[in-house]
Amino acid sequence: MTGCSKASSEETNTAKEAVSAVSSSLVNRADDGRIIVGISMPDQQLERWNRDGGFLKSEFEKYGYEVILSYADNLIDKQIRELRNMIDEGVDLVVVSAIDGGTLSSVLDEASQAGVKVIAYDRLLMDTDMVDYYVSFDNYMVGELQARYVIDALKLDASDETRNIEIVTGDPVDNNARYFYNGEMDTLAPYFEKGKLNIVSGQKDFYVTATGTWSTEIAQQRMQIILNSYYKHNRLDAVVCANDSTALGAVNAIKSDYSQNNKVIVTGQDADVENVYNILSGNQSMTVFKALKNEAIVTVDLTRAVLEGDSPDEKLIEESGWDFECRYDTTSYNNGRKNVKSYLLIPKALDSSNIQKELFDTISCVVGSIDDSCFKIRMSILELHKFHKIALSGYCGIYYGNQCFSVRKELLHKLVISLYIYHLCNTGDSGKIRSCHGFSGVVYSKENNRFIL
Repeated sequence: MTGCSKASSEETNTAKEAVSAVSSSLVNRADDGRIIVGISMPDQQLERWNRDGGFLKSEFEKYGYEVILSYADNLIDKQIRELRNMIDEGVDLVVVSAIDGGTLSSVLDEASQAGVKVIAYDRLLMDTDMVDYYVSFDNYMVGELQARYVIDALKLDASDETRNIEIVTGDPVDNNARYFYNGEMDTLAPYFEKGKLNIVSGQKDFYVTATGTWSTEIAQQRMQIILNSYYKHNRLDAVVCANDSTALGAVNAIKSDYSQNNKVIVTGQDADVENVYNILSGNQSMTVFKALKNEAIVTVDLTRAVLEGDSPDEKLIEESGWDFECRYDTTSYNNGRKNVKSYLLIPKALDSSNIQKELFDTISCVVGSIDDSCFKIRMSILELHKFHKIALSGYCGIYYGNQCFSVRKELLHKLVISLYIYHLCNTGDSGKIRSCHGFSGVVYSKENNRFIL
């Protein structure tokens, strides 16, 4: 028994030393004057994650935080490794948008043991107690808005005619996809029951209609098969697409494989660049706009409060004075282990009738010409029809009047159809734009006829 007692004592001392080492590490990290925030995004394939990651990073850095930003390329193992690396680097808090919200429980346990706070961003982290807050849009409402648009566009409340629709759902491992789907189907359910809506293909179940990794190519291939199998002689009235990448696939399939002459209603979500252009061109009907900048602002303000030792609740909304709608929710999002405290922003439905008002600013940009005489370039959303995009990868050629500008793809959103229209301003030489609604650091090279960073 003496031997056992001695071993137990040694184990106890070892355990105490380990706890002391961990505590010391946390104290040192807290006292070194550095605050490190980790941002883990799922991939860079979807336009929105590039915007989210970049904006979050820039906002955190404004407050003096060090930032570690990573993109996991839709590889779960890579996201886990990157989160472990962030923990090893001494992050104080991680903002995580998971590839698969149910696969990170182990690494989140490690984060909690290291004293790292966790905010789930846009996608809920499932089956774990180690998530402190969730910031997202009201995902169920996204589906409601898409469905309501179809109901109104097809005038289902004013007619007994049966209309044919198809469903394109999102990635089945993305928890949000289920909320979008439920919002759509719950809203459309009465119209199926009354015989006003019909799915000719019979493909209605969530998993049957799912689109892996939100892939445009997968959505297009599935829709092409449906069109060739069921709509050679039938009329297709609408395709309810969960987001803009799947909507691109549906639009492409309709262009190539649908032979009827009616306009097909196509929904979407995210207001991606190419989809906005499709709405303006009449190829896509609507998109649900989620002001990602606002989602990032909520996340940054929430992070600041958490790192200051607060336990934020609905008072954060009042105290922050945001100029957009957000609600605090403690009941709607259960991750299988607990109801996660959530900040939910309100999305908006956009189509050609309101996209100018909601998405763009019509502003003037005053610059100097070679002879220093000032001129103004005014451009509204309607004038975007004067543009002809000749490429969507690498460099994009933009024509306006008789002038051609070539811009890098990642600048297109900022320079042409972004949350604001950053006007194409020519200083007449290779100098910096003097004033462009707060967008600086872009140089126009007259020699190369190109905007560059």
